[in-house]
Amino acid sequence: MQVEFHILRQTRDRAPRIQSYTLDVEPSDTILTCLNRIKWEQDGSLAFRKNCRNTICGSCSMRINGRSALACKENVGSELKRLETTNGNVPAIAIAPMGNMPVIKDLVVDMTRFWDDLDAVDPYVSSNARRVPEREFLQSPEEREKFDSSGNCILCGACYSECNALEVNENFVGPHALAKAQRLVFDSRDDRTEERLENYNNANSGVWGCTRCYYCNSVCPMEVAPLDRIGEVKSQILEQSDPQTSTAVRHRKVLVELVREGGWIDERKFGVQVVGNYFRDIRGLLSIAPLGLRLLVSGKLPLGFDPSEGTAEVRGIVDRVRAETKS
Repeated sequence: MQVEFHILRQTRDRAPRIQSYTLDVEPSDTILTCLNRIKWEQDGSLAFRKNCRNTICGSCSMRINGRSALACKENVGSELKRLETTNGNVPAIAIAPMGNMPVIKDLVVDMTRFWDDLDAVDPYVSSNARRVPEREFLQSPEEREKFDSSGNCILCGACYSECNALEVNENFVGPHALAKAQRLVFDSRDDRTEERLENYNNANSGVWGCTRCYYCNSVCPMEVAPLDRIGEVKSQILEQSDPQTSTAVRHRKVLVELVREGGWIDERKFGVQVVGNYFRDIRGLLSIAPLGLRLLVSGKLPLGFDPSEGTAEVRGIVDRVRAETKS
């Protein structure tokens, strides 16, 4: 079958442009195989990364038909079935470089920030814990199982490419880094858990910078599920942190407690307790005062609060979850 490949080509000093190539392919051919043929048979100037060709190294990550994936894993047949794009009667596949990283040439991106963000979470078992010369580290299967998923990460950059939080917050370290952070938090060989949780408990760069868009989970080729791993780090922070620790921690704890009390959120209390820190943060209270006045003048600020129906059931669910978590 004939397939057109629409490849977004660019360099640092030249505007992006789409260049099309037509190949006779089999449905089982991988996208990487097709790119190799384009480079070897039609255009030697096309630039892209590759290495293992077997979903191990993560080098060939790129955007295929609008979402980040490994070119060595995806094949022509599945791509055409997933998203039908045609140019006349010829099926077409669109290929572009990864997002959230500057393009060096064609499908090759500069991953400096990607690696710097990974380094920011200190993704190594602590040096002090490694000083055990008499024997190797021993872990039970249960201890190892706690970070099985994050241990599968091959650092391909697909989650980083699709992360919405990175597009608006340059300080956010990204889902790849926080998935690795989960591994260190749950690794029994590490002795810096408290220090790590304090570092990851950051409203901008840490776990609270995640917008929970789910894109990282949907594109991960290794089923690491970075969003789930971030959630596990959040749970550890919430278990060990007082509401005074940060606004993010207070936000979560206040939300759960208000829902437990009334079945839904009493918005009159929510802003005062979270932003105003239970009347302790004068600057926070002043920041929400204009909004409160506008709501009051417009009649949109509720003067009373009626618990929702089924509050007792909601309270029971929250209490059972808390009991299960502690056990």
